[in-house]
This record gives sequence, structure tokens and C-alpha cells, in this order.
Amino acid sequence: MPSDAAIKHDFRSDTVTRPSSGMRRAMAEAEVGDDVFGDDPTVLRLEAMAAEHLGKDAAVFMSSGTQSNLAGLMAHCGRGDEYIVGQMAHCYRWEAGGAAVLGSIQPQPIANRADGSLALEDIAAAIKPDDPHFAITRLLALENTIGGKVLPRSYLDEATGLAREHDLGCHLDGARAFNAAVALGLPISEIVLPFDTVSVCLSKGLGAPIGSVLVGQADLIGRARRIRKMLGGGLRQVGVLAAAGIYALEHNVDRLVEDHARAQRLAEGLAAFDGLEVTQPDTNIVFVDVASQIAEAFGDHLATHGIAVTGNYGKTRWVTHLDVGDDAVTEALEVAGRFFD
Repeated sequence: MPSDAAIKHDFRSDTVTRPSSGMRRAMAEAEVGDDVFGDDPTVLRLEAMAAEHLGKDAAVFMSSGTQSNLAGLMAHCGRGDEYIVGQMAHCYRWEAGGAAVLGSIQPQPIANRADGSLALEDIAAAIKPDDPHFAITRLLALENTIGGKVLPRSYLDEATGLAREHDLGCHLDGARAFNAAVALGLPISEIVLPFDTVSVCLSKGLGAPIGSVLVGQADLIGRARRIRKMLGGGLRQVGVLAAAGIYALEHNVDRLVEDHARAQRLAEGLAAFDGLEVTQPDTNIVFVDVASQIAEAFGDHLATHGIAVTGNYGKTRWVTHLDVGDDAVTEALEVAGRFFD
């Protein structure tokens, strides 16, 4: 992997974006207060805007998606309770076991299918009976998008409907839920409608330098706000960061379609080369399996020419975002092509 100074086109993640001049100006001009006292007007505006966009009662600004997911899980579940989650879900696999370590919540992971969904029969089988031998199953946690794949609204209705039959709460890790909404051509409020709580990231795809919002039912968001304080997430004049989130929601949602189009173009171009097996993207994430005999050399070639991607040499992830334009896709494909010449 090249050093940051050597990176010319950064496809590692949609978290690597830099705030635009307009976003920086909004941050510099933000009116601030003390958010722990609840009187930062810019934070209050962001929270109200997020709740309105998602069609929920309330929202609370969080410093990260990990903190937002954890506060959501802890708002639903007490010590010794259990949540059902996919093996590949971010809030299970890539958040340092926080639900178990800090929330004393038992995860019940089940296998994700190829499309990212959890089989309904697997969810049903994982729900524990009312028996003192078992943890009490309280919650179903889903993710949309997951690995860049979009879970359709019909599936979300079926899975959450099953959860409701068993009196379970429903949480959505919607870090990239706006990508899902844009891909499906639906308002985000429709995508998140079946869920009690939703975590939405402002710095993945939307271009803010930091922050997520947890949105949902007023009582759960009230609990989550208290949990945020417990987790060290009570911040002071944080309106300077909330202003970036407001700018992102106002300017960077509709343009996600451009990221999706560039990912599709990138996938089609890479698929033309022998030795690269490309998974066609639903949104802005392209996975490429590289034949073992060329994997190391191909990875070194990309790095040498300033094309930054994530993953091991044999399996790479390419992510498009607002700092990756058409020229970056063109040059990345040209660099790849020179390897195969």
C-alpha cells in the first residue's frame, strides 16, 4: 500500500473524503452552544433534520458509527439479553465486541446469505424460548447496505415482521442507508420504516469528517442519549461538527448516484481483464478477486502507480466516493490495463 503522500486516487473507502470548501465554511460559521446541556443550536438542528428525513421521532448525534450502533443495541438490550445479527454485520464483526464487552449483551450471529440477507428460517431458529437456561432474545439487528449490497424493502418487511411476531425490537445499521435508498429510488424514510432505531453515518459517502446519528423512537433515543454520556460521548461545542453533517445531508445525498455509476463503470472495466473476477456492485463498493498467480504483482503494480485499494492481494475492495471522479476511474483502469498488456 502506498504512503498517503504517494496516493493519487484513493479507492480504499468512502471514509477518506476531505471536507469541501463549502462544508468547511459551514463549519467555521456554525453557531455553537454546550451540547451536554442540550443548548447547541446546530446539533439540535442536525438531530431534528435527521429525524425528519428518516421519518422518526427523535435523533441523537454520535461521534462515530461504532458508538451509535453500540448505544442503539444497549438502548434495546439489558445485561444478559441477546441480539440476533449476521456473521458479516459490522456491529458484530468489526466493532471490537463492544456489545459484549461494554453492554454485556450476547450476540447470536447467524450466516449471511450471498445477497447479505439473513434467511428467515435461520432468524426464527435463533430466537430463544422462554426458558431460564437461555439468554432472552430482545433484538434483530440488520445492516443496509451490507458489503455494498442492498437489502430490498420487501425483505426488510418480512424480516422485521418475523421479529415483531416474537416481540423483538429491530435495529438497522444504516451506515450507508442513503446509498440503499438512492439505489432503490425510494425515500430513506421508506427504507428505515420497519425499524425502531437506525444508525446513519455522515462520514461514509456523505463527506462529513466525523459523526453519525442514531434515529428512532423517542424513548429509545432518550435511553441512547444517556448511554452516549456513559460511553464518553457527551461533547461540548460540537456544532462545528454537526454543521458538517447538515451540509452533507443538504448537498451530498442526491449525488450518491454518481458514485454508483462510477462503481459500475469500474466493475465493468476491471471485469474485462483475465485473472480478475469482479462482483457487480449494487452501490459504490466493488469487490475484485485476483487470481493467485498474479495477486501480489498486481497489488504492487497498483500501489506503485498510486492506486490505493483495501484488502489482501487476493481479494480487493474498491470504493467510489465524492473525491473519486471520472478521471480517477479512467486512470485506475488504464493502470490496470498496463499490467495486463
